[in-house]
Amino acid sequence: MSEQLKRRIGFGLLTAYGVGVMVGAGIYVLVGAVAGAAGIWAPLAFLAAGAVAAPTALSYAEWSARVPEAAGEAAYIRAGFDMPRLAVLVGLAIVVAGTISAAAVLRGGVGYLTGIVDLPIWLGVAGLGLALTLVAGLGVLESLSLAALFTVIELAGLALIVWAGMGAAPAPDYVAAPPPGLAAIGAGAVLAFFAFIGFEDMVNMAEEVREPTRTLPRAILVSLAITTLLYALVSWAAVRAVPLEELAASERPLALVWQETRGGGAAGFSAIAVFAALNGVLAQVVMAARVLFGLGKTGGPLAVFHHAHPRFGTPLPATALVGAAVIGAALLLPVDVLAGATSAVLLAVFVLINAALIAVKRRVPEAPFRVPMAVPVAGVAMSLLALVAGLAGQG
Repeated sequence: MSEQLKRRIGFGLLTAYGVGVMVGAGIYVLVGAVAGAAGIWAPLAFLAAGAVAAPTALSYAEWSARVPEAAGEAAYIRAGFDMPRLAVLVGLAIVVAGTISAAAVLRGGVGYLTGIVDLPIWLGVAGLGLALTLVAGLGVLESLSLAALFTVIELAGLALIVWAGMGAAPAPDYVAAPPPGLAAIGAGAVLAFFAFIGFEDMVNMAEEVREPTRTLPRAILVSLAITTLLYALVSWAAVRAVPLEELAASERPLALVWQETRGGGAAGFSAIAVFAALNGVLAQVVMAARVLFGLGKTGGPLAVFHHAHPRFGTPLPATALVGAAVIGAALLLPVDVLAGATSAVLLAVFVLINAALIAVKRRVPEAPFRVPMAVPVAGVAMSLLALVAGLAGQG
């Protein structure tokens, strides 16, 4: 086994990975919930959520240029606070959050799949989970190329929704739109913020990216901009085409948009949702395995994960463990409840990452890519606000 990963990823694949992991399967169910909170102003809620995510994304961009390592968050905490135990704890939290998120998405994707193909849930979870783990183990270029293909399918589906929604007759709610209310848009933005989680996964690919100090910041910011614009367009098409009450009540709101505007069944969009789920699971398995690989540098029990296959250049021990955990969690655990805690864990990590950047910028202001000090300060404030609002909403 080698201790080095292979640098095979360029700007295009990394950006596709970022867009794919952010879009994931969430947009296919989240539009209805955001429309229920923000009404026809749901597009503004998504834009506001993108603005909330932007400072932390910029902080990650600077960190990725300062410390281009696989266990991104753990390395950042170690560099900012010089607290090795906290760094390892944060890294493990990222692994757990990624595993739970992947399990929830896998279970949801299999749910869509069983609507098309008659097979037991356990077989679908085990079969798809094992196949995606094998792909993740074979090579990062192969994994991200497949993820890019899934992303193209996802984006094609969303483009069809935008086309269908914009070409349909406007719904009564859209025609008689009330003035925008800040409280409603804010409530929608809190929900919509969770659709942007995923940009942080990109930094954990640092040791497999060519020219990471240049490529990573650009890919993070471009993928966030693409996703924000896409979410705004999709939500605009949805609230324009379907009455808000129906949209908010639907568990598959985009399939509903297609049925209302184009007629026919929703089997095609169920298939696209399966691809979206596969993309989300593959991206999370790849990410979590890289974090474990990076944490292995610290030695101790985690050292077993700091090994890469000499031929495939992937962290096989870490990939196998993460894949098995994802399959097990999807089969055995109440992943819907656990997935709700994932966002809270990540927002707490965001607070620490921004605070660590404030600390390191005071000591070492120079970096290959820099943002103003106001950016991580805003990141702390925005992440805390979203964390408190999210926990209040769950309570």
